[in-house]
Amino acid sequence: MDLISIVGLVAGAITVVAFFPQLMKTWKTKSTKDISLGMFSIFCVAVFLWFVYGILIKDLPVTITNFLVFVQAFSILMFKVKYR
Repeated sequence: MDLISIVGLVAGAITVVAFFPQLMKTWKTKSTKDISLGMFSIFCVAVFLWFVYGILIKDLPVTITNFLVFVQAFSILMFKVKYR
């Protein structure tokens, strides 16, 4: 694995970890009042498209990061809809 891929994987791991506290807080408190439905909806679409882009260009860091971020962001979005 080359240095560029390692940097991409480390950056991706940090990005994924950054979303985890919000997901856990939302799950535990069942409160989404301060989360924007519009922003998270648009964000989920964008991250999904980045995931598809990563697949198309065969870039492992882009693919893995955006898949994991999408799963977390989509979960938060579903909590937002559920706990309205």
